[in-house]
Amino acid sequence: MKKADIIKKNIEITKKQIKKSVTQDLLLVQSIHSIDEINKAINILLKRLREWYELYFPEFSKLKEDNETFVAEVSTFSRSDLMKKSKIRTTMGADLETEDINAIKSLAEKINKLYKLRESQQNYLDKLAAKIVPKTTAVVGSNIAARLIAIAGCIKNLAMMPASTIQVLGAEKAFFRHLRTGTKMPKYGIILQHPLFERTPKKEHGKIARKLASKISISIKEDYFKNVKNV
Repeated sequence: MKKADIIKKNIEITKKQIKKSVTQDLLLVQSIHSIDEINKAINILLKRLREWYELYFPEFSKLKEDNETFVAEVSTFSRSDLMKKSKIRTTMGADLETEDINAIKSLAEKINKLYKLRESQQNYLDKLAAKIVPKTTAVVGSNIAARLIAIAGCIKNLAMMPASTIQVLGAEKAFFRHLRTGTKMPKYGIILQHPLFERTPKKEHGKIARKLASKISISIKEDYFKNVKNV
């Protein structure tokens, strides 16, 4: 076989390997990363919008604490309409030119679109997680399931981890700080985002974390081996 033929054959094999390497759990990882990036963009632009709008109508910005509602109303209604709706008689805000107001509204509209994009991505993630890791999603929800897989690298890696490791996934920075400076060793990582922790006293968190990590360890193994069986 000629050298050119060998190179061509190797390229074909590599292409096939790359194609096979794009698994559904990688789609799950990209999906949760996209949601995180959208959230970062929203938070940055939202801070700018509030500071900008407060030059024009500070009372309304202070009144509307819910960010999504604030953005939707700023992008839709004029200041006079919002004053009527909110029963605000006067404002200390500046009387801006139409061009200035339009620039503020344009930013609000862009943020509003980001909210809709996030909702769309979240719906996609929910469906994908329910399809790929249904049992783990039932235990911790699609977002935490996807984050754990993202940190582990893939479903297989997560399935091979003991519950004690799963419990602290996402607390790597705190763990290395513990090794460097002797600070307290972290007891839990990403799983702390589970709603169970919000509803229980802090003294119970360790117990909940152990139980939750144990359930995840079982469910992710079931999900992984079911996927392997179906391949």
